[in-house]
Amino acid sequence: MAADGLRFDALVGPPSTERRRRSGLAVWAAVRYRLTPWWARVLVVFVASRVVTTAIMLWFASRQQYNAWSGAHPSYLEFAKFWDGNWYYIIAVSGYPDELPVTAEGHVSENAWAFMPGYPAVVRGLMFATGLDYRTIAVVVSVAFALGTALLFYRLMNLVLPSGTALFAVVLYCFAPLSPMLQVAYAESMHAFFLTLALYLLLKRDYWRLLPVVVVMSLTRPSGLAFALAMGLHVVHRWVTRERDPFGRREVAASVTVVLVSVISGFAWLLIAAAVTGSWTAYTDTELAWRAAYIGYQELIPLTPWILGANWWLPGGLGIVLLVLLVVAFTAFMFSPWVKRLGPDIRYWVASYALYLLAVFFPQSSTFRLLMPVFPLWGAIAQPRSWIYRLAVVLLCIAGQIGWIHIAWWSDGYDWTPP
Repeated sequence: MAADGLRFDALVGPPSTERRRRSGLAVWAAVRYRLTPWWARVLVVFVASRVVTTAIMLWFASRQQYNAWSGAHPSYLEFAKFWDGNWYYIIAVSGYPDELPVTAEGHVSENAWAFMPGYPAVVRGLMFATGLDYRTIAVVVSVAFALGTALLFYRLMNLVLPSGTALFAVVLYCFAPLSPMLQVAYAESMHAFFLTLALYLLLKRDYWRLLPVVVVMSLTRPSGLAFALAMGLHVVHRWVTRERDPFGRREVAASVTVVLVSVISGFAWLLIAAAVTGSWTAYTDTELAWRAAYIGYQELIPLTPWILGANWWLPGGLGIVLLVLLVVAFTAFMFSPWVKRLGPDIRYWVASYALYLLAVFFPQSSTFRLLMPVFPLWGAIAQPRSWIYRLAVVLLCIAGQIGWIHIAWWSDGYDWTPP
């Protein structure tokens, strides 16, 4: 054996200096990674993602021609204020109209009541406090809430997944095809923050602290009724499993209170709009105005918008077939082992919000943005550990950003694909 060992050493030789150096660097990097706090890892991911997204946004802005929101080649801040960012600007500086605007035919037209007050209220307050302009504050607020969401999302995922998988879920959230929404003048990142906090408190069963979070979340983006359904499913689940997971009277009272507050919060904006304008249907009529360009003015009948949309996009029954296939595929995914590992409460939220969209929203290009609150599903997609798989998913996400900005955000003068 000794002779064999001598012969092997003679053939291979001692480790080279370069090999020893590389091995030392690998060990040093592994140790440093393990010693790095979780929040620092998330911060590095977030900053890297914003560098990539900002570079893509600036590339498109440099090629943007004159449009309804800016001149040719706008600055980043001007580019970030496109589309609904202008509606939030109107609300931040002048509030909501007392009277609903109407078309020549007498229908309610597009107006500020379609947008919840949470985000523009924060922006307006900071504009007053700092003296900075709307564009700057709007982007700063969005980025700040996006960073907060990334940090909270790691903590949420780490409740149900290993730390490495939780971090990669954050990577996917930060690099997602619609992640440019995290740094524009929209309410999405603020809503994502309060939604993530709500889900975290729900999984921790901290019901009383959940109450104000649900109220703010519901007045930032429409989500109160969906969260009420998710909370109701949570209460039923806990009651059914109470023998192995005790569900005491205090927890019953607290969780049922969250359900009731969520229902009230879900209807609050409709009631506020009705009180100010004098029309009980002010909010729903305003929302219906946005789909009038596609299918004309319609009544709001729950569970029919997607059927109408399917027939509009693909007439002749093909759209209905595709809609059924999408629902079946989504349902199958929700029962996959990857999604089940996220636990019942996250699944309840995703299913409830998906049902809410199916009930009231008309499918068009904004639907991709409206699907952003199901982002906890990134935790399911993050679970395979192959580095080839993970790199491929990140590259697909970045390609998706480019495609989405080109289709929905960048304006080519023909407005039919709003973000």
